[in-house]
Amino acid sequence: MQEETLTRGLKNRHVQLMAIGGAIGTGLFLGAGKTIQLTGPSILLAYIITGVVLFLIMRALGELLLSNLQYHSFVDFVRDYLGNMAAFITGWTYWFCWISIAMADITAVGLYTQFWFPNVPQWMPGLIALVILLIMNLATVKLFGEMEFWFALIKVVAILALIVVGLYMIFKGFTTDQGPASFTNLWSHGGWFPNGLHGFIISFQMVVFAFVGMELVGLTAGETENPEKVIPRAINQIPIRVLLFYVGALLIIMSIYPWNAIVPTESPFVQVFAAVGIAAAAGIVNFVVLTSAASACNSAIFSTSRMIFSMAKDHNAPESFARLNKRKVPSNALFFSTIVILIAIVLNYVMPEGVFTLITSVSTVCFIFVWGIMVICHLRYRRTQPELASRSRFKLPLYPLSNYLILTFLVFVLVVLALAEDTRVALFVTPVWFILVAGIYLLKKRNLSANRQ
Repeated sequence: MQEETLTRGLKNRHVQLMAIGGAIGTGLFLGAGKTIQLTGPSILLAYIITGVVLFLIMRALGELLLSNLQYHSFVDFVRDYLGNMAAFITGWTYWFCWISIAMADITAVGLYTQFWFPNVPQWMPGLIALVILLIMNLATVKLFGEMEFWFALIKVVAILALIVVGLYMIFKGFTTDQGPASFTNLWSHGGWFPNGLHGFIISFQMVVFAFVGMELVGLTAGETENPEKVIPRAINQIPIRVLLFYVGALLIIMSIYPWNAIVPTESPFVQVFAAVGIAAAAGIVNFVVLTSAASACNSAIFSTSRMIFSMAKDHNAPESFARLNKRKVPSNALFFSTIVILIAIVLNYVMPEGVFTLITSVSTVCFIFVWGIMVICHLRYRRTQPELASRSRFKLPLYPLSNYLILTFLVFVLVVLALAEDTRVALFVTPVWFILVAGIYLLKKRNLSANRQ
């Protein structure tokens, strides 16, 4: 088979905004109210801690990708440092993670569209969005980057608007139905830990899920112009993004409204914008979360197709998935992922909600597994390739302490998942996925050996 390579069509601004978009999920716009109610102001500390750990994971990922510019995704270095079986399991696990996210988000597109068009069947907007995203992904990688750039920009503008409006309300002493807007609201309603240590610890399950997708920058390495310059810049700006977009937005929200006055079932963004008299606040926020859901599905289509393309080149997926179209896009892999997502729309239409919740919970556990594998690969790289590591200009700070700190944190999150009733089941079901994928690999290997004889 002729060697085919992806084109480097992603520019610096595409990767920078994708990194920001990957750090901002719909959880911030819609789910922040529930998170604040459970935790109180200490949620800010949970975001800072998780943000630091994710930054270290991204630094490890960046160092590995830049150690060999032939790496198109992290599956390539997993194969080099942990073997083909680990690469097979990690690649298909990551594919499953993003497929399940696409299932959730394409369904969300239908729900958010019903805000304006309540009589439209829920499946229809999701199907239309999926077809449009597939067509645009089939065109060029540059068009994918352009879509993500504008999707991310909408989210960024919404958050910056909230922060600017919020600061104006605080410094002007704006009075809401809950009293004056003031930074003192952060600690004058039960202190920083109003629900105790238990509430703070439980919050990590939701906070970690909010950062899922940040590693997407690592999948763009093979299609980025000047990756040695662009990828380090995107990764190094993660702490600023976490502080501004998550910590900044939530700090402003809890300063305007005391944490215990925020309605958990309503978006705190809607509450703030409505408080200053913006009548269309709910519609604006609905538009933002609609584009956020479309963005997540767009990322899922991109990431799953690139993952399958990378695995097909290693003979861990059908060979046809390694073919590129004339625009240097892995079209067969794109069609396969989109068809699976399409099946998910049908399944979600007929499937009980409990099963769907289970699938998404399992995928988040799988994300933790993928992050852990990246960090273990980094340890192996530093130990087995000291000369190559010494030439790196983008090293993970505080190695190997950072690696063990990350792995400890990931184990801590798994323990937290075991404490919560709705996520506990996922911990027992997830091993079934790994046994299934490992079994397929061993069967494939045995058949390959039999064919050679």
